[in-house]
Formats: sequence, C-alpha cells, structure tokens
Amino acid sequence: MKIAIVTALSEIPATEWNALQGGIDNPFLRHEFLANLERYNCVGDQWGWRPRHITVRDDTNRLIGALPLYLKDNSYGELVFDWAWADAYQRSGLRYYPKLVSAIPYSPIPGPRLLIHADADHAVIEAQLVATVRALLKDEGASSIHWLFPDDVQMNTLERHGFLRRTGCQFHWFNHGYESFDHFLQRFTRDRRKKVKQERRRVRDAGVEIEVLHGDEISDAQWQTFHHFYESTFDKRGGYATLTLDFFRAIGRELPRNVVLVLAQHNGRYVAGALNLRSSDTLYGRHWGCLEEFNSLHFEACYYAGIDYCIAHGLKRFEPGAQGEHKVWRGFEPTPTWSAHYLDHPAFAAAIAEYLQREHVSMEAYMRDLREHLPFKTDGEKA
Repeated sequence: MKIAIVTALSEIPATEWNALQGGIDNPFLRHEFLANLERYNCVGDQWGWRPRHITVRDDTNRLIGALPLYLKDNSYGELVFDWAWADAYQRSGLRYYPKLVSAIPYSPIPGPRLLIHADADHAVIEAQLVATVRALLKDEGASSIHWLFPDDVQMNTLERHGFLRRTGCQFHWFNHGYESFDHFLQRFTRDRRKKVKQERRRVRDAGVEIEVLHGDEISDAQWQTFHHFYESTFDKRGGYATLTLDFFRAIGRELPRNVVLVLAQHNGRYVAGALNLRSSDTLYGRHWGCLEEFNSLHFEACYYAGIDYCIAHGLKRFEPGAQGEHKVWRGFEPTPTWSAHYLDHPAFAAAIAEYLQREHVSMEAYMRDLREHLPFKTDGEKA
C-alpha cells in the first residue's frame, strides 16, 4: 500500500474520491463539497483548518482508502466543544494546539470518516488509516486526534482502536411513511398540533411566501441574496462568516440536486433563507439568515418546509443541525451523536476519560428527559 498526506483535495481526482464507500452519497463528504471549501478560501491557514488528508493506494495506484483530516490551531467551527480542555492544557503550561481533526468543517453532520473502497479489506485499511494519523500526530507535534460525528459503526471501530467515546445529542426527524404534513401532525397531541398549525398560519397570514429551489434552479442573484442572509446571522451573533459566495455558487453548480434552498418572500422581496443539502435518504439543514423578523418564520423555513420536502421526496430523515431543544415539541427526536478522541499526554488522557464517562451518563439522562416532552400521543391517548 502507498500512503500519502495530501494538502489539497484538488490533487485527487473527484471520480476516485467519490468512488469510495461504494459511491459517496453524503454530500458533505463528496469531493465537490470538500474541495470547494479549499478552492474558495473557506478553510486554510487563515481559518486554522489546514488540510492533511490521508490517502491509501494499492499496488495498481487505485485509491482504496482516504480520511478527510485537518491540522487545527483553534477549535472554531467544530461543534464538539473542547475549549475547556485547551484551557486546562494552557494552565498546566502545555500546548493543546495544534491538534488533528477529522471532520466536515463547520458542519455537525454524522457519517463515515474512514472512507474505504468497497473492494478493499476494510479492517486492514481502517488500521492503516488510524496508524497513519497516529504517526502524523508525532510528525506535526500535535497534542491530540479528534474524529467528529462518526457514524455508529465507525465510532465502534475507533473505540476498538483505543479512542475515547464522547456522547452528544442532536434532534432528528424521522419519516414514518407520512403522506402529508397533516398526516405527520396526526401523531401529535391536540394542543401540540394546534400550536404547530398556529405557527404555520402566522407566516401565511403575514403574507410571507415560501419558495424551495434545487441548486440548478438558483439564480446568481438569489445566491447573492442568500449569502447576504448568511453573513447577517454572524453579524448579529458575532463570529465569522467563513463560507464565501463563490463556494455557494460552486456547490449549487456541482451538486445541483443535492442543494435545497428555502427562500421566504414578502411583498416581492426576499426576507429570509435557509440552506439545506440532501443525500438519497436524508435532508441536512445548515444555514439560516433573515433581514426582517416575522413571527414563526424561522420555524417555517428551517423546520416545517424541510419536513414538507422530506415527505414529498420520500426522504427518511431530516437532520436540521446542532443543538436546539425547541425542536423537540415540533417532532424532532433526541438522537445520540459521537466523537472520538486520543490525547497524547497520559495524565490528561486519563482525566478526560473519567470526565467523558460522567458526561455520558448525564447525556443519557438528558435525552431520556427530553423524550418525555415529545409531542406524540401515547398509546391509547385520544387526538
């Protein structure tokens, strides 16, 4: 096997990368998404996401394994929060940065991280990728390795390779064969169903119209408008709008049926928008922004329009992003997510392992409690 560290995904043909995993379905892992982040300056030295992708080729030079990987000098844009770990290192006179992170930049999207060709020996390639990351940690002088949002199968694999499991929580919607949004609401208790209908009615009564567009249906003017919405969110909350207009244009062009943009219009003028991407069975909510505030418009554009889309297109689930307990009573279920961690310093590794065990117990209790607040009728309960 031939192992390489690649600092620009453009060095790898898109057809080779996308052929991994039996053909990559998750749009965030596709070459078109990750390479355009690099091409249009959304990652790199200026943002502290320096590509260190690992590739494995066989003796015919066929790509049989890969790992999206970044050398980080901060924890921005990861959505698995380890600022306290970095602070503890600093107070102990140690360096936490740089660190190695396998993740989708700025995107809390669960999925595989060890990308392996269907014809390759999975166990062998997994072991080789993990061993290469460990060696790279020494070469780069990094403190630690972090795998953010691996899927269930690969989390188990990483745990077998000695990585610490960290438990998180997101809120996902699941399609149980719904024929319409009203069919979905039939599962709700009467009070909760009434509140959702009220929220949707407020948007209609305000004269706001919702438009849903795929990437190949979005004009350049609409991309400019949405990017302005996207930037406004960071202007209001603080932070950095790292995704460029050219990046949005590129994914709309190169992933035309994976991009799903929700735009809200009032009196002939766009006032808000929500960007989603989709795979063959899942819708992923990512970015939202608005110029005018309308009662319940955020819920309509970011959640209800997405549920409508999933039902209409037969998608199995909707993952609208990180955090947000307010999603629960709107029908999004607490769902565990994972991250895997290796810390090179033995004392810190032991302390964090103990902390993660306690945190796991708390997260399990947190999710159990939230499930008690789901809006669905219990067995035998009347509508």
